[in-house]
Amino acid sequence: MTIKLKDICNQQDRLAPGHRACTGCSETTIVRQVLQAINGPVVVATPTGCLEIITSPYPFTSWRVPWIHVAFESVASVLAGIETANRSLVKQGKIKDQDIHFVAFAGDGATYDIGLQFISGAIERGHKFLYICLNNEAYMNTGIQRSSATPQGAWTTTSPVGKVLPGKTQPRKDLTAIIAAHNIPYVAQAAPHAWRDLMTKVQKAVAADGPSFINVLSPCPRGWRYEPNETIAISRLAADSCVWPLYEVDHGSCRLNYKPSQRSPLIDWLKSQGRFGHLLRPENKPLVDELENWVANEWARLVKRCQ
Repeated sequence: MTIKLKDICNQQDRLAPGHRACTGCSETTIVRQVLQAINGPVVVATPTGCLEIITSPYPFTSWRVPWIHVAFESVASVLAGIETANRSLVKQGKIKDQDIHFVAFAGDGATYDIGLQFISGAIERGHKFLYICLNNEAYMNTGIQRSSATPQGAWTTTSPVGKVLPGKTQPRKDLTAIIAAHNIPYVAQAAPHAWRDLMTKVQKAVAADGPSFINVLSPCPRGWRYEPNETIAISRLAADSCVWPLYEVDHGSCRLNYKPSQRSPLIDWLKSQGRFGHLLRPENKPLVDELENWVANEWARLVKRCQ
């Protein structure tokens, strides 16, 4: 399927307007892009998190597709159960095979941390579903606490900045590589500014014969501390600085989807968000240099892997 803006504009959004997202939130933009890329019926599951809160304040819902909210850790297991039940009913002849697509949307807290063993189990068993991580790099829904997706040096309420600590002291977990190590059909990283790239990856993911996973950077004005109108620019800068590379692992073959002609300096990324404001102080320059080397080394390693 070739993605055309004209066709997208003529579709009815599967996520209705009127939700309670913060101004500038990228999660609903990502969800709309994902659902617009999928042809045919969709069943969505979400755990507790920002997306669940903003789309389903009782007695209202923004979902125009079948949707279920489950506990923080169990969205992969529940969606695997739904997918298995559908296959069983089709096999028994009780329902027609409608080629239903099963999609999970979950934040980094539910994905990187609380639900990781459930995700690993479900994809190891080969359940056919697409898992989308809405990665805003912290537990934003409960007050901006650090997660293992939070980058080193970032301020959060549980990695505070002061005389002792310059924000989070550990690098973020490379969850995309961890999921790819399960040798499932399709794994990718994406970002909302590159909408055609994201939607193309979604189409590849739902066409795969087995589980698929897309880790989508989801800039958060409240947690990252930037103006709400800068969300897409922040997303683009993440790719241009190679802080968040856009790539895919398709049946074991790694491919870069975007390679900046000249990598933007990391300092531009740090200056763009208040959560890194303390790193601009002279006493924190050694940490900035360390982060610059980390990004450069990770990028070089990925380029080599994808050659």
